[in-house]
Amino acid sequence: MRDATVSLRAVVFLVVTAMTALVGAQTPAAQGSQTTAVIPNAPELLKKLDQLVEQNKQLEKQNQQLMSEIESLRQGLAKEAASSPELKGKETEASAKQTELAPGVPEETAEARQGEGPVVASSIGAAPQRKWGTYTPNQGFTLASTELGDLSLSIYTYVRYLNQLGLDATYTDVSGNVKNVQQRQDFQIQKVQMKFLGWVLDPKLRYFLYAWTSNASQGLGAQVVLAGNVNYTFNRHFNFAGGITSLPGTRSVEGNFPFWLGVDTRLIADEFFRPSYTSGIWARGDIIKHLRYQIMLGNNLSTLGVSAAQLDNGLNTLATALVWTPMSGEFGAGFGDFEHHDHAAVRLAAHFTRSNETKQSQPNSDQFENTQLRLEDGSVIFTPNLFGDGITITDARYRMSAFDGGLKYRGLSLDGEYFLRWLDDFKGPGTAGLPTIFSHGFQLQTSAMVVSKTLQAYLGGSTLYGKYGNPWDFRAGLNFFPFKNKVVRWNNEFLYLYKSPVGYTSVPFALGGTGPVFHSNIELAF
Repeated sequence: MRDATVSLRAVVFLVVTAMTALVGAQTPAAQGSQTTAVIPNAPELLKKLDQLVEQNKQLEKQNQQLMSEIESLRQGLAKEAASSPELKGKETEASAKQTELAPGVPEETAEARQGEGPVVASSIGAAPQRKWGTYTPNQGFTLASTELGDLSLSIYTYVRYLNQLGLDATYTDVSGNVKNVQQRQDFQIQKVQMKFLGWVLDPKLRYFLYAWTSNASQGLGAQVVLAGNVNYTFNRHFNFAGGITSLPGTRSVEGNFPFWLGVDTRLIADEFFRPSYTSGIWARGDIIKHLRYQIMLGNNLSTLGVSAAQLDNGLNTLATALVWTPMSGEFGAGFGDFEHHDHAAVRLAAHFTRSNETKQSQPNSDQFENTQLRLEDGSVIFTPNLFGDGITITDARYRMSAFDGGLKYRGLSLDGEYFLRWLDDFKGPGTAGLPTIFSHGFQLQTSAMVVSKTLQAYLGGSTLYGKYGNPWDFRAGLNFFPFKNKVVRWNNEFLYLYKSPVGYTSVPFALGGTGPVFHSNIELAF
């Protein structure tokens, strides 16, 4: 607009100059005297010139205000789309040309967004560099956006240093058997997950497909997983899906990964009680305002490392979750108050899971992301002669309830969860009269944003209670967010374990471990 003002003044100047020359040529000059050019109506022309300049300034001001309102509206719609399944797929072609950047990343100029893609000069005199696609936090980069659908790519990975050298070298199980504890010290690119997501034909018809690998589990079954699901949103009350996902039996398997206080690791009580990933169908949505549900019917408690031939045909694995957010209705993703709630955000939830499990349908104990039916000392209940000579459980019924609550306020958070589990209806040689095995336990976590959007400190602990032991753990950690967003995180965590009943290669705790553990992680999640 400034260039337009300058150009307007130049045009008027040239007109005035030409008129001056013309009048001067037609006016006789007295010999020996100076020739003076007189412009007819000069004051009126100057007045009109000033009016045009003023009108130009007003138009420039109005245009700036309009562009500011458009940008504000665009950002608001982008936030709504990111939080609502119904709106995510309804981005127009115009909005697809915009770039929603994570906090701390500068936006391109309005001029740069026009044409095929933004044009940015990397240095003075350098050729401009074109950029394509849009970015949405935790949804990745848009690879395609058409009237028939879109495709985004999101990647999650982290590098871990793990030190378990402080653990005791052995532990003794409930039967008096002395077993070795693996004391690891290594570097691993622990996990790589590539997610392809978007909609096709109808914005309500969405897909989520991924490749998932655990490099620490190379050589074991299910160290590489290709999976996903397809869902259709009828309305905000009912979204129906099928494929592979986590059974919503505890808070950490509701779908909030990777937004935990630690990097890809739970407290041992949660790991002990929770269900895992399986194939099935599920539904979710809002019952009423601030009250939502999840319900899933699956094949078994954990499908990873288990073939279809190993499954029973009962379709009796069921998991449910009921979540109430009574204050503002918004609680944020995962654990901790990175978002910084100026008003208290509260969450209350209840979960229930049941499944008939067989020995054949269980993954091996070292499988990637496995879940097993264990006693409090870590023993798998299907182990022959575990409960006495000649007694072997081949079938069992698993029932588990979990209740959790959370509070977030101005960078502070407090989260707690209580678990109850019953194992019964045993089948197999010698199991007649075997009593119900009841276990319960809890976990607590608290965190504080020491430096807003940058540095977070947290503490956590959990314990189990049962006939076969009372293991527990404690942890303290720091999260550093160098770009003031959750795309990159450096996590350092100290754990102390006491007779851990769970553990495998993908987590920092070891089965049966007692003693200190330290791990440091660089996480990338975009």
